[in-house]
Amino acid sequence: MTNPLTKYFRQPSIFIKLPSGGKHYPPGALRLPDNGELPVLPMTAVDEITYRTPDGLFNGSSTVEVIRSCVPNIQDPWNMPAMDLDTVLIGIRIASYGHDMDINTTCPSCATEAEHRLDLRGVLDRMEKSDYDRPMKRGDLTIYFRPMTYQQINANNAIQFEEQKMLNILPDSGIDTDKKTQMISESFKKITEMTINALAQGIKVITTPDAQVTEPQHILEFLHNCDRSVFDAIRDAILALKAANEIKPLRLKCGNCSHEYDQNITLDMSNFFG
Repeated sequence: MTNPLTKYFRQPSIFIKLPSGGKHYPPGALRLPDNGELPVLPMTAVDEITYRTPDGLFNGSSTVEVIRSCVPNIQDPWNMPAMDLDTVLIGIRIASYGHDMDINTTCPSCATEAEHRLDLRGVLDRMEKSDYDRPMKRGDLTIYFRPMTYQQINANNAIQFEEQKMLNILPDSGIDTDKKTQMISESFKKITEMTINALAQGIKVITTPDAQVTEPQHILEFLHNCDRSVFDAIRDAILALKAANEIKPLRLKCGNCSHEYDQNITLDMSNFFG
């Protein structure tokens, strides 16, 4: 029997186009409509509770569950290219609470605090698309990149957070100097290895005159052993692709001293929804 209340269920409030254009998703992870626009539903009461669960926010599961609920065309948010994340979250925010969002700012010149109203539709309009189809050539090497998935980004952030937390508490931990030095050294090694792993995850394939290399372990080994100039070029290319897709700062003018400054827009999950 069909529920007679079905017609009162939530309906899509807006439609969004993904910066990725639907590329870089594994099979079965995305149902892309013919027009390329994904319907976005407002959050339910359960979604709001989910998004206020600290453990879920930290491990990413809350974000994944809310995306599944509000953007059902994204069937596997863990494997969503990270370049689509901000657009999807802004879409959910607009669908749930409207397009206006208040942000608090502090003038770097006179320290005056102020509240500004941000139109999130304008933020969506300014979102750019990173060109992952253009390879980088370095001598005989041709390197093709790909965006990291949300799962990869979240896992790397968790490692970095834990290591940074340990580094912050070590100075006042009471541990003897030699042990403390050893722990700091090990922590920096973990962060360095995580950074190299993240670069490897951002590489789709490396071609040479004799081979086409896609094996993650081979790519990781190459990054550990390649010339520093090659490593730096790969790192800079990946960072540039990431930066091209980030939310652009908001240009503001202080009402007190008329100083103009850029205000970064951060999707802080603790207050972005609500």
